[in-house]
This record gives sequence, C-alpha cells and structure tokens, in this order.
Amino acid sequence: MKSSWNLSRRHFLRGLGAAIALPSLDVMATGSKAGAMPTRLGFFFVPNGVNLDHWRPTKVGANYELPRTLKPLASLKNDFSVLTGLTHNSGRANDDGAGDHARSGGVFLTGAQPLKSEGAEIRAGKSVDQVAGEYFASQTRFGSLELGTETGRPYGKCDSGYSCGYSNNISWKDETTPMGKQVNPREVFERLFGNEIGKDVKVSQSDRQRHRKSILDFVLEDASNLQGKVSHNDKTKLDEYLTSIREIEQRIERAEETGSEHEDLIRGFAAPEGVPDAFEEHVRLLGDMMVLAFQTDVTRVCSFMFANAGSNRAYREVGVHEGHHALSHHQSRPEKLAALAEINRHHITQLAYVLQRLKATKEGDGNLLDHSMIVYGSAISDGNRHNHDDLPLLVAGHGNGAFKPGRHVVYPQDTPMCNLFNTMLDSAGVPVGLFGDSTGRLRHLGA
Repeated sequence: MKSSWNLSRRHFLRGLGAAIALPSLDVMATGSKAGAMPTRLGFFFVPNGVNLDHWRPTKVGANYELPRTLKPLASLKNDFSVLTGLTHNSGRANDDGAGDHARSGGVFLTGAQPLKSEGAEIRAGKSVDQVAGEYFASQTRFGSLELGTETGRPYGKCDSGYSCGYSNNISWKDETTPMGKQVNPREVFERLFGNEIGKDVKVSQSDRQRHRKSILDFVLEDASNLQGKVSHNDKTKLDEYLTSIREIEQRIERAEETGSEHEDLIRGFAAPEGVPDAFEEHVRLLGDMMVLAFQTDVTRVCSFMFANAGSNRAYREVGVHEGHHALSHHQSRPEKLAALAEINRHHITQLAYVLQRLKATKEGDGNLLDHSMIVYGSAISDGNRHNHDDLPLLVAGHGNGAFKPGRHVVYPQDTPMCNLFNTMLDSAGVPVGLFGDSTGRLRHLGA
C-alpha cells in the first residue's frame, strides 16, 4: 500500500552528535524509475603500472576472454569495459626530466602537467571529481569524498624534485590545492554519520567510547518513529541499512582494539591508530562506506587511492615480500613480472568486492552499479618504462543508461584520457566544455 505522505530524499535520522542519511525508500518523493536516480562517479587509482601481459585482453569487443589479472571480475564481466589506448600526455616529461611517479598522481584526474619546482609552490589542475563534486554540492551533504590507504605529507620533495603533494593526492580543489584524503576508517565513519556541529560530535564520540554505545543508539527514537509510518518493504530496507551501519561500526571497533602494526611503506610513516592491519580489510571497509555514502546520496563523487603514487608497499598476504615500486622496475625478469601480476590481481580482487557491493545495493528498478560510472586504473602503463600512454583502465557501471559495458575497446594511440572524463561529466549532466586536454567525447562507450 502506497503511503499518503512523502519523505524528503534528504531526510536524516538525528540524535546527539548523529545525522544518519537514509537510502532511497518507496515513501520518498523521488520516482522509483532507474532513470530518476542520481548518477554517481567513482575514481580508483593504483600506482606503478601493471604487468600488461596479464592485464590486456587479446580480443576486441564483447567476446573477449578475461586475462588472469582481471579474472576476479568474472561475475561482473557485463558491468565493466576494458579500455586500451588512452594517454595522459601531461604525465610525460615534456622537458621536465625524471619524476614519472609523482606526475602520474598529479595528472591522473586533472589532465594537467604538474609543476616541477625547487620551492614550495605546487600546481596541477582542478580534478574531474571536484568539477563534478562542486556541481552536485547543492544537492548532497558533501560535494565529494576522498579516500586512501596510505598517509603521506602534502609538502617536501618525494620524486626527483616533485612535491609530495603530487604523489599523495589525486584530487585537486583547484590548481594549487590538493584535497587531503582520509585514511582512517573511524574518521570517515564520523564524517558520514556524525552531526555537523563539532561540539555535539565530540560529546557523542566521548559518550559512545565511555559506555561502548553505537551511533545508532543516538537515533533510536527517530528511527522507531519513522519505521512506524512506512510500508513493510521500506521497514525491511531500513532494517538492512541500519544493520550494515552497525556492522561497519563493529569492524572499525575491532581494528581500534587490535591496534595496527601496519606501516605506510612508501615513506615509513606510521599509519593512524585504528587502521586495519590487512590491506584487504582496509580497502573493503573504506569501500563499504563509499557504497553507503552513494546509497544515501550523502555524496555522488568519490576518489580512492589504493596506494600512493610510487608506493613501495609489500603485499605479503599474497606472497609478495618485495616492495611494489621496486618490482615495477622489473627489467623483464620473469620472477619480478610474476610478483607484479600478483599485486595487480590482488588490487583487482578488492575492486571486485566494491563493485559487487554496489551491484548488490538495490535502488529503484536497478542497483547502485546501474547508476554509477567507476574508473579504475593507473597513469603509468609499464612501470619499467614509465610510459603514460596505453594506460591500463577499466570503466564499470551503466551510468543510468549512458554506458553499455561488457567490452574491450581499443582507441587510437594517444587518445586523451581526458576524453573519458569529458564523457563522464557530460553523461552525468555536469556542464563542461573541454576538460583538461580533452578533444571531445570518447566514442564506443554508449549503447
């Protein structure tokens, strides 16, 4: 039975220090058709390039076979496309000399040549996520969400005279202001579900820690009142959603109780307290919160650095004990290439988890993956050659019907990667001329 009243799409369950946005419900004023749902944009960065022999499909079109690195995505094959041939020309030296890893971070979402400076000055360009985030900001609680697994200072020199700001950030508010990413799951959780009033947040956090209470305890009255007014279907959705919040909260608590022995191996910085020891759990915990943020329309834009540019993290959990960056300089040695492929596959396994969570989250007549456009890849192709052409890229999601995934698409050499960003912004309804070094829309992505 349809309710005689409508609930605002931006309704929150509120309590002391808590503001919990709601997922899409039948009682909300927005339509239930997939086309009425907002489009979400996600950008996932991995460093150091890939082992291309295990990444690139041999056939073009829909009937390609997944190479070994991409096999963890097998159940999602019709939900993503592999793109070959795209280039970030501004990642190349262009007379600036060495520093390809730093440039790969600075250029990934901006398409702009990072400034190589001996002083404190940094300059890249406004990133595609921030262009979209600013446009959607009036409709969402946060314009964008910036996530990552490794800390790193925003100043000093990290790569051949390039600022660490380029290596440790992919999101840029403007050409001189990198957006600091959040690494600690607790900080992300409090940002998503805490009240905007700073004093209330501190009071509720202290109270929860002292009495071991859940953030849900602070909104129980509001939640009970709402559940008494909605349909059985909406009540089930609310129960599932609130349970998922509590499960994430419990996972964060376990990480905080265990403490972390993890270190950011790129520069030797200790990770913040409460960061999970396991890379897999760290990525999945942050990924689950990204899904909740998309589900509740708290934000429609997220950038996620699986690791910093030039990261030398070792992935012992998959039997790789040498650092990632060191392995990327493989010199065609089979044992290094094999280890690099293991890291690439491990990263793809985490991506598969996040995409599956998006697909499992129902919304309207479809799911979140139907209503998303997700880019995953690196701004270096082969770490041994430090090349910025023929980049390893995936685009997942259907973009509310704008994209027709399930293919391996090969573009002419040196096609700007910014053409992809131009297409995404345009398809999401974000007014844009030509972004970065774009020459126009990218063909062969739509139906």
